[in-house]
This record gives sequence, structure tokens and C-alpha cells, in this order.
Amino acid sequence: QVQLVESGGGLVQAGASLRLSCAATGRTFAIVAMAWFRQSPGKGREFVGRLRRAGGGTYYADSVKDRFTISRADAENMVYLQMNNLRPEDTAVYYCAADRQFTASPTLPTEYDYWGQGTQVTVSS
Repeated sequence: QVQLVESGGGLVQAGASLRLSCAATGRTFAIVAMAWFRQSPGKGREFVGRLRRAGGGTYYADSVKDRFTISRADAENMVYLQMNNLRPEDTAVYYCAADRQFTASPTLPTEYDYWGQGTQVTVSS
């Protein structure tokens, strides 16, 4: 099992930056990729970005590309989501997810095996 805990959410104004953290514990050696998703009220869980463990390759949703960056600190089993130039439409609960297998569909929530509890990000206009 793998446990994921997110932190770093909050209330900010449009144009500001936030950095979310995800701490992974347990059988972390089994993880091949980490990802961030978000969910707004009344909407489904939306893919934000993914980071492969081997090689560190990243993949982002078009809506956040060039504004958001996923990084990691392997020694601490941490993954980060740096969010710049935040917009009101970025308001959502942000979730960290872990995948035990490579997938051809990295944007689908059903492809991920472990989830954190989420952290709220609110961007005011």
C-alpha cells in the first residue's frame, strides 16, 4: 500500500502562485508515476499533470501548460505542483495520485491506484 498526503492549498488572488506538496509513504518503490488531478464542484476529476519516475518526463493538461510544473524530491518521497499565474478557474480540490503501471491513458483517474485526501485551492478574482 501507498499513502499520499497533500498540503499547501489555500486562498490566493488571481495572478499569484502556490506550491502544493504530496508526501508518499509505504511501498513507494512500486510507483512508476505520480500525477495531480483537480475537481471543482459539480465536475468530474480533471487531469492536471503527470511525472514519470524513470527519466522524470512530464505531461500536462493544455489548461495548465506553461503555468504549472511538477517536480519531485526522491530522497524525501515528495512530489510538488508549482502553480503560477493562478486564475479563478483553477479553483478546485487538488489531488495527488500514484500509478503502479505504465499507461496509455495517463489522463484517466481510473488508471491510478492510490489517492490522497485532497487540498483546496481557491483563487479569487
